Amino acid sequence: MRIALVVGSAVATAKEPRTTGLKLLLVRDADAAGTPQDTTYVAADVIGAGVGELVLVATGSAARETDHTRHAPIDAAIMGIIDSLESDGQVTFRKT
Repeated sequence: MRIALVVGSAVATAKEPRTTGLKLLLVRDADAAGTPQDTTYVAADVIGAGVGELVLVATGSAARETDHTRHAPIDAAIMGIIDSLESDGQVTFRKT
């Protein structure tokens, strides 16, 4: 799984039918402190995340292991909203 920051959304009215109903969000990989990095990509949101939230993203075949994404052509899915991160014994991020 990856740590990512939700930075926006994507709307596609013409798309593969198995993705109908999935909210698509733009996410940017982040470090252990929640600081966004360079890579931005689209992830299917299966939990109700929003812009500005730090999230856990499953990629590859693991992204298709939810009830909402099974058998869909998805390679990134938001699986959780992060409340806090701890690295090397220090809290590096806490949701406000």
